[in-house]
Formats: sequence, C-alpha cells, structure tokens
Amino acid sequence: MPYLPIYEPILFPYTKGDLVVGKPESRAAIERALAEDHNILLCYKGEKEDGGHELKELAPVAILCHINNFMRYPDNSVRISVEGVVTVELQAIQSNGSGPQLAGFKVRDRGLDSGQSNTREGLKDKKIFATVSLVIKEAFSEYVRDNRQLPHKLLKLVSDARDPQVLMSLICSNIKMPRSQKLYFLEHLGSLTHLEELGVTLGIEKEVIQIKEGLSSRVRKRLDQSQKEFILQEQIKEIQRELGGEEDDPTGSRELERRLNSKQLPQVVQGKVRRELRRLQNLQPASPESGILRAYLELIEELPWHQVTEDRVDIMGAQAILDSEHYGLEEAKERILDYLAVRSLQAGQERKEEQKASPGETVDPYGVIPTRRKSHLRGPILCLTGPPGTGKTSLGESIAKTLNRKFVRIALGGLRDEAEIRGHRRTYVGALPGKIIQAFRRAQACNPVILLDEIDKVSNDFRGDPASALLEVLDTEQNHSFTDHYLELPYDLSKGLFIMTANDLDEIDLPLLDRMEIIEIPGYTIYEKLNIARKHLIPKQLEENGITDSSLEIPDETLSRLISEYTMESGVRTLERVIAKLIRKLVRAFLREQETRPGSYARNSAFLHENQEFSRIDSNSPDSWSDLLIGHKWEITPEILLECLGTPQYDPYEQLQESWIKGFALGLAWTAVGGRLLPVETRQVRGSGSLILTGKLGEVMKESAQIAYSLIQQLFEEYSIDGESLENQDLHIHVPEGAIPKDGPSAGITIAAAMLSALSGRPVRKDVAMTGEVTLTDQLLPVGGIREKVLAAHRRGFGHVLLPKKNKRDTEKLPEQILESMNFHYFHSVIEALQFLLPESAVGSTEALGISVAPCIEAESEPEVVLAEARESER
Repeated sequence: MPYLPIYEPILFPYTKGDLVVGKPESRAAIERALAEDHNILLCYKGEKEDGGHELKELAPVAILCHINNFMRYPDNSVRISVEGVVTVELQAIQSNGSGPQLAGFKVRDRGLDSGQSNTREGLKDKKIFATVSLVIKEAFSEYVRDNRQLPHKLLKLVSDARDPQVLMSLICSNIKMPRSQKLYFLEHLGSLTHLEELGVTLGIEKEVIQIKEGLSSRVRKRLDQSQKEFILQEQIKEIQRELGGEEDDPTGSRELERRLNSKQLPQVVQGKVRRELRRLQNLQPASPESGILRAYLELIEELPWHQVTEDRVDIMGAQAILDSEHYGLEEAKERILDYLAVRSLQAGQERKEEQKASPGETVDPYGVIPTRRKSHLRGPILCLTGPPGTGKTSLGESIAKTLNRKFVRIALGGLRDEAEIRGHRRTYVGALPGKIIQAFRRAQACNPVILLDEIDKVSNDFRGDPASALLEVLDTEQNHSFTDHYLELPYDLSKGLFIMTANDLDEIDLPLLDRMEIIEIPGYTIYEKLNIARKHLIPKQLEENGITDSSLEIPDETLSRLISEYTMESGVRTLERVIAKLIRKLVRAFLREQETRPGSYARNSAFLHENQEFSRIDSNSPDSWSDLLIGHKWEITPEILLECLGTPQYDPYEQLQESWIKGFALGLAWTAVGGRLLPVETRQVRGSGSLILTGKLGEVMKESAQIAYSLIQQLFEEYSIDGESLENQDLHIHVPEGAIPKDGPSAGITIAAAMLSALSGRPVRKDVAMTGEVTLTDQLLPVGGIREKVLAAHRRGFGHVLLPKKNKRDTEKLPEQILESMNFHYFHSVIEALQFLLPESAVGSTEALGISVAPCIEAESEPEVVLAEARESER
C-alpha cells in the first residue's frame, strides 16, 4: 500500500485530520491511493523532522487512514482530509524511482473482542476496563470543563466508548502531550496497562490547566486594576488641565527622569533611580510621599558622582599663594606642597595609562578610574591644632585655593546628634541627608576641600555619638563607600581632602584621633605678629572701614607696643580687633575735625547742630566723607596710640610680685588658648605637718605636690631646714585664680621650688620661668606644649626658661628671634634644677634680687651675671 512519511500531526483511529503534501513522490502515493481504494498509510518519522524514508528511520507503528477529501492547489501541492482506521506495524519498505513508494504492514488488534473475550481472563479484563474507563471518563469530563477550547459534544463520544482503542484514541487526540508520548500511546493502543498510564497523564494535564487558570485569573485581576488606575489618572489629568491649565507632568517625574538620564550615574544608582521614578509616577501630586520622593531624586541628581576639579600642578604658584595669604605656618605649608607634588606626579601617570587603555575598557562603579588600576591617591586627613586665632580656618580656605578645589566648611561645635553626620532615615518627617553629603552637594565636585571646624567641641548624648559616626568618614580604607542613611547608596568620599581644626587634642576620641595626621599651628611670636599685622590685618581693616586710598604709617615701635601692651594672646584675633578699633577712632577724629572747619560738610549731629539738617556749605566740597580720606597720611605715634586706645591693658615686663618674696615661684602652663604663666605661692602655717592644697587643683597636680614635698625632704640638711619643727606646721600651697581648674604634672618643678623657698627662706630667681614633671627618684621628666609655654614667657619679658633635658629637641624648632633673645637651661636632676633656682647668695633675702650668679647647665649661652639695671635698660 502507498505510504506517506510525516512528522506531525499524530492521528489516532476514529479521528480525523488534514494534511498538505508538496513533494512529488508523496503526491504520487496519494494519487495511487485515490485510484485504488482511497486508503493510505501514515508513517511517522523518528526524532528528526528532516529524517529519511527508510524503515529504520521510521517509527515502528503507523496508522491506516481513509482519504475522505482531496484538493489540489495552484502550486501543485495537495490537501487531503483523512480519517484514522486502525494502527499497523510496519514490516517492509519498497522504494523505487519509477513509481510511488509502497509499504508492507501487519494490522494490530488489541481489542477485548478477541477469542478470549468469553474466557475467565476476558471477563476479568472487561471488569477492569469498566472500572478504569469510568474513572478516566470522569477525569476527562473535568478536563473538558476546565479547557474551554474543547467542544462539549466530545464528552458524549467519550462516555459512549465501549472499546479501549476508541477511548484511548479519543482522549489522546484531544489532550496536550508531547509527540513522543503520543507515539508511545499509539503503539500500545488498547492495552489496559497503558490505559491506566493515560489516566495518570490526564490527571497531570488537568492540574496544569488549573494552575494556568489560577495564574491567568490573578494576572487578569492585576491588569484590570492597572487599567482602572490608568484610566482614573488620565481622567484626573484631564480635569486638572480643564480647571487650572496645569502641565501634563504634575509630579515632575518626566523632567526628573530626563535630567537623571543625562547624568552618568553608577550602575547601582541607576537601578535605584528607576525604581523610585516608577513609584513617583504612580503617586498623586498632592501626596506627601510624592514630595519626599521628588526631594530624594533631586538629591541624587545634584550630587557630583564623578565630577572632579583639576588639581593645580604648579608647585611654585601654590607656594606663592600660601605665602601671600599666611605668614609662618611652615609645617602646614610643607605638608600641603608634599601632597600636591605627589598628586601632580600621579596625574601624569594617570594620563599615560589612559592613553594606553583600550577603547572598550570598563570603568569603576563611579565612572572615574579604570578597573585595571586598583587604587588612586586618597586625600589626606589633616588636623590643624593650635590656640584660637592662629589662622587654622583661613588656612583651610588657602589650601583649597592652592589646590584649585572647591571649599566647604562644616561647623561641628556643639554637635550632639549622630544623624547630623549620617543623615536621617527617609521614614522620618523632615528627614535630611547628613552634613557630609550636603557638603559634597554644595561643592558640586567629588574632590573638594572639606573643613570640619572645631572637631574637639563635638559631644554626645542620648541621640548618639557624632564622633563615632565620623570614624568611617575619616578612614581612607572605608570612606570610598560611605553610606548615608538618607541616601541609602554608597558614595565615594576618598577623593575629598578633609581638614579638621581643634584647640585641644585631649578632647578628641582616640580612635578618631588615630585616623588624623596632626599638624600643630603654634602661637605667634611678637616678630611674627608684626609681619602679620603689616601684611594682612591693617590692609584688611582699612578696606573694611571704607578707607581704600590712604596711607597709615605705624612705626615698628608703635606697632610693638600695640601688640605687647594691648594684647596678650597666642593668636592674632584680639590684635585684629584692636587695630580695627584704632582705625575707627582715627576716622572719627578726622571727620570730626573736618566738620568743624569752615566751608566743609555739616551733618545733623548731636554734638554739632541739635536740629539742623544736612547741608553743603562749600560748593567745592567732596561728594562724600570717604572722599576726604583719599590721599590722607596718618602716622601713629605712641601718644596717638594712648589717646585712641586708652591705658595699656598689659605690661609685658611687670612681674607678678613687686617684691620677690620667699615661697613664690613662676611656672609655665599650657591651655587650649595658648601658653600662660602659672604662679605658685607657698607659706608655713600652724598645724600638724600636713599639706594644704588650694586653687581648684586636679588630682594629678595634687600628686605632684606630694611628690615634690617628699623629694625636697632630702635637701633639709643642705638648706639648713629644721625638719622637727615642721611637725607642728602645715605647708599651704596655693595657685592663684582659684576659679580656674588646673591639672597636670608639668607644675611639679614649680611647686618644688616654691616649697623649698618657703622652707629655706631663699627666694627663687625672678628672671626664670620653669616647667617640668618631678619624680621621687630625682628626675625631671619632659612635658608638652613647650612652644606655647616659651612664647608665654617671652611675652612677659622673661630672659631665662628652665626645661627638662629631654625637651631640648622641642626648643630647636623655635623661631630664631626667640632663640637669640632667651636663654634655656636644661636639667635632668630635680635637685640640680633647685640649686640653680635658689642660689646660696640669696639666703634669707626677701627683697628683689640685685645680682644673681647661677651655673647654666647645658644652657644656650655661657653663665652670665644679670643686673637689674641692665635688665631695665634692655627694656
């Protein structure tokens, strides 16, 4: 019989189907079948659709079909409608080129109406078939109800089926299953065992349809809700346009999306932006959350994710800027120039790497550094520490100008809330990003100079510890991915240059201090203040007081008296105020003189004309008071200084005691506002041999007094002190200015000298200021703050300073003017230092020392005789 090798569809007996045939040999087989009995074999190819026609390449099962209809198309292709009759087993294939292909086959018969139908086994099979077919028919009816694509008349055909071949054919041809599974059931059509397998397959397909239906129902429900919301939103937009003529984008999401798309954002930021934009588009414009989302997206849009300013590479130009704006401060200038030199060198390396980089080379998440270059120069974390008024804040501005970077100042004084650094969560009402993120937002560059001012004034309370929040900000190993609570995205802070200012390092947490590079900004000497006043303070105050074209001549003698007699500070802030006051007094005196002259301006002034309006007396008079000052010459003499500023506030050469009595010594102390003198008074009073300590002393200072008293007991015999008489007397030690707390070990040598002076009756040398920590083993230990202490002694006119021997390295860094005008005496032994401070020639003297000869141990100059008259002439 002629056959057709096909891939699909799989036909079953008692079912119908259509085929379209185009190949010549297939058309010839159809024509022969139509010429004979309209019967043809449908043979099925194997796994490959383009397989051959050989027997080994065909499935072992085929189906004998009857051709019911035939139609020829203009392209010579043929369409036939066939009906399956019975399954057959292929046995042979006859193929020749002259005629149609033929196939030999054997009809299969697996029905129950065989010769065994009336035997015991046949009756048993019929009962099994009845039971299985009942279950399968019920399952198929549920399948048809769930699958709305199948006709309901199919249920009647299945329910009337009494033969397993008919039942399996109807079900297999109407449910969805893989092609291989259909061939499997076609081969075993009519088997009761495979009928049960078909029931399992039918149950699986029914569950699949139910799952799909549930998913489709939920999808339709969501689509319906989305369509409803879309329709309502469109209606609201139309109503708003009709009422107020508002724009088509009330939430501003489209404009935000346009601006955000124009920026080169990191990949993680782009995903976050897309999600938040979708949320914003679905919100009503009047919704509070809409405003919060819009503010959040605007922050992302305004942050500089990869914008950098090009650093200045001109080292000489940078040094010129620093020198022109700040006098002195050599250590800070050197550190900035070092950083700039390294940065310029690395910039050249970066340019070379960019030239070598391939065109398709990827960049890091922030779009700045190629991935093959693992690191870049991180900005240093500098901390400028020193007394107030020494120019720490203004130095930060000069550093930004030197590097050609943006400058942002953050005031940390009194900061208590951790959220001020890390930002607030967006769930809070009025949430804001932290000060760090806001600083980068204002700078509009990711490499600004950020000044954290007064970091030692940060404190903590129940709202958190801001100093702990700053740990990540100031750690160069962590701040490349700083996460603000409001932003909720990693932001790179490592390109910024952070500069801190502080007055007292002891007030800064140690973990935070460990992340900083400390640069000391010391107090100024009188010589430095002279230069600062001439180069910076006087021109600035002339301009601020409206004097732009005038000549103010202040001789060095007058300016020195102004600095030493009207200020007593480490910085120059008070000096600037005094200069401003002097200029204001001069301007007032000049204008008052001009008003009283004939032919000049007359103002409505209480001291001139009680109720007279402003009038011009001379037509040739200038247009304003400031014009009168143009070209005016002022020379400030000490007499003018006294008239404008009044009586001097300080006398640099005035000692604290007119009569240098026993039991009095002058030490040096360091404070957050600079160095100062520390007088110590000691007196014997009746008592029980104990120490009385007053002056609001701290525990460390009290312990220093106990140690000093124990140590000087070794000198009782040498200084002719009766130890037994001290059992009925107390030693009262007082440090004046009792309202000010005092603590620290550096006053040990001062207390010891005052004690020994009170007990021995020898006054301490009046021209020596001292500092150092004492021990029970007769050691004078080094202390800190040497520069500030020495400057305090220099301001008060002391020519000699006693220091521990190990502090000699600190004095080597002092300005040359200080080294030339002062003598430094270094001691390792406390007893030797006391012998220098209390010479034998002054035994029993309570008057001021006229002549004192003292051995200078490792002094800067040879032993000398200091005469009171010579000292007076030196003044």
